[in-house]
Amino acid sequence: DLAITVIIAFLWLVSTSTWAKALATIKMSTGASIIPGIESCKAPGTTCHFVSVTSMGTLNVSVVFGLLNMVLWGGNIWFVYKDTNLHN
Repeated sequence: DLAITVIIAFLWLVSTSTWAKALATIKMSTGASIIPGIESCKAPGTTCHFVSVTSMGTLNVSVVFGLLNMVLWGGNIWFVYKDTNLHN
């Protein structure tokens, strides 16, 4: 049980970190900084304006819940460890 709990906690850490990095990349790729890279915006006499982007609040919340879940599994490691023969 202890090994499985440690593996699951580690997988939550890895998956939450990966999702947080992907979310940061999504935010950067859809922000106002992409306008200079758009070919049609470079045409003479053309002006491009960044109006808005969809709210990413729910995506931020998903990263926070992933981190909280990882902390929960990390806490579970302690309780499972206390039930093993490794703990005196």
